[in-house]
This record gives sequence, structure tokens and C-alpha cells, in this order.
Amino acid sequence: MAQPTFLDSTELVLNMGPQHPSTHGVLRVILKLDGEKVMGTECVIGYLHRGVEKIGENRTYQMFAPYVDRMDYCAAVCNGLGYCLAVEKLLGVEAPPRAQVIRVILTELNRISSHLVWLGTHALDIGALTPLFYMFREREDTLNILEKYCGARLTTHAFRIGGLQYDTYDGFEQDILKFCDMFPSKVDEYEELLTRNRMWVDRLTNVGVLNADDCKAYGVTGPMLRAAGVKWDIRKAMPYSGYDKYDFEIPTRTNGDTYDRYMVRVQEMRQSTRIIRQAVQDIPPGPIMAKIPKVIKPPVGEIYVSIEAAKGELGYYIVSDGSTHPYRMRVRPPSFVNLQSLDKMARGALIADVVAVIGTIDIVLGEVDR
Repeated sequence: MAQPTFLDSTELVLNMGPQHPSTHGVLRVILKLDGEKVMGTECVIGYLHRGVEKIGENRTYQMFAPYVDRMDYCAAVCNGLGYCLAVEKLLGVEAPPRAQVIRVILTELNRISSHLVWLGTHALDIGALTPLFYMFREREDTLNILEKYCGARLTTHAFRIGGLQYDTYDGFEQDILKFCDMFPSKVDEYEELLTRNRMWVDRLTNVGVLNADDCKAYGVTGPMLRAAGVKWDIRKAMPYSGYDKYDFEIPTRTNGDTYDRYMVRVQEMRQSTRIIRQAVQDIPPGPIMAKIPKVIKPPVGEIYVSIEAAKGELGYYIVSDGSTHPYRMRVRPPSFVNLQSLDKMARGALIADVVAVIGTIDIVLGEVDR
């Protein structure tokens, strides 16, 4: 059978990854090329599959909690919050007010940490080395706070079903406020490096365009959706953990290209700092754990709870049969869902643009493969 041709040239099928550094782990992208032009892509995943959901069906509710931290390991706190909220809704309990405020502080701090990893590695993929050192400098400050709080830096198991295991340490508020005072000027430095940099703008503008209708068709959420002009944020649309009490904006753009997604995430870091500052100045006294049984046996039923994680909508679907472990456990990870839009964004682009598009999705393969 003859090879398909385009403009009298034979198309080339090329593997990009899973060892390619810009595929951020173990993603394999099969590219169909006409010279340097991308005619189509196919993502091959599963190289990091660990069966997390099936593990959840064979562990008690408490035992499974640390496993979710290993999915999106750049935003482990967000993973834990979504899972705890889902089980708490099954149980019909709510974390105490003090625990909710501390949860918001740590989750937003982790959102900033996740965005810093994304921006540093995204810039590195495109050829900018310096920003990586800038972003990881401030990321150390966020990780130091998390480490002082619960002893972990990366796979941070910060929450418990019903609230928190640990209360704030001595000096917690001062550390948080010190970070909030310092960080906005550092974001200014990032923007001085990149926002109007001619090479950065040329590499990102009108690359990987995904409009609002395409985002909705593919189920794309998070910064990618907001960069296309859709003002949707679960923290505002369906508030949880007291987010309705905080004054913050939902950053949006209109073009839906790689540059707009960069701008949205930069503004999100500023808004997260704004939320943290409000929360840390109003931490109420009181308990940090709700009254829940030592052996958790939710009533028979099913629940789906989603939160606005660093990369988009992170949802947990749990079916309870009344026993000590879930009958069914499913996770809706934003990295996995957003990744399916890669082919749409990459068609007609150049190979170098594929690197920029993969970076702008902000995937973590631990979450994609689970």
C-alpha cells in the first residue's frame, strides 16, 4: 500500500518521547509530519500507570488518603483537599472553621508552588534557562512552609478526613505574611524577564490556539479555559471551604493561545497571594477536627465532588456500599482531560511549537496515568 502523500511529499511518522525531556515525564507523542509541519498527533500514555483508583477500592478511606498526593505531585495539597471534601460529603460532616481557613492557605500556597514549577520548566523547554532559577527560588519558600507544617515538601499529606491532623506551628502566620509581602515583587521580576521579551512573545503568540467552544467540547478546564475567555472557576461558581468569603478575581484572556495561558497563570499567582493574605489574617480559634468515627463507614450512596485545582477541575467520584472502603473510586484529573486537546492545538504547527503546546497544558504524568 502506497504511503499517503501531501504536496507530493511522503509523510513522516516520528516518536516524540517518552524519553524526550519536554514531554515532562513519560508521555509518548506520535507525530505525523510533512517536513517540519505537524499533520496530526497521537498521545500514548500509561507508562506511569499505578492503578491508583483500584488501590482506593482495596484500602480503607483513611488508608487511601496519602495515595492521592502521588497523582499530581506538584500540587499534592490540592489532591488531598478534593478527596477529603468528597469523603466528608459522603459522611455528612464539615471541617471546623479553623481547619477550613488553614486548608485554604495551604492549598493556595501549593497552587503557587505548582505554577512556579510549570513556568520554570515551560520556559526551560522553550530555551530560557534563567527563569527556572528564579521560580525555584520562591518555590523553596513555599516548600519550607509546608515542610515546617507537616514534615513533607513534595508529596505533602497535609489534610485528614474531617479536618487537619496538625495545627499551625509557632510562627506560621508570620512566615505566611512574610511570603505574601515578598512574592508580588518576585512575580514582577518574572514578567520583566518574559512578558514583553520578543523571543518569548514570538514563540507563544498565536501558537496552540484553543477557543472557548473547543475548550467546552474537549472538557478543558482551569487556566486553559479561562485563557479562552470563559470566566469559570469552581472556587467562585460552586464555593467550598469558605472561598465565598474571600475577595479575589478570576483572571481571563481572549485569544486562547499559549501566551494567554501564560498570562492567566501569572495573574493566578497574584490572586492566590491575595487570598492567602486575607485568610491568614482571619484564622479563627477552635478545633481542627470534626467529630468523626475512628472507623469510617459512610452510608450507602454515591458522591461526586470537584475543586479548582492548580491545573483545572479535579473531581472524585466515590460509591459507598456501607463498608470501610469504597465500592468504586474514580478520579477526574485535569491533566488527563486537558491533554486530549493536544492534537487540536498542534495541527498545522511546527515541531518546535509542539514543545510549547505540551508545556502550556501543564501536565503531570502521575496524574495523567494514575
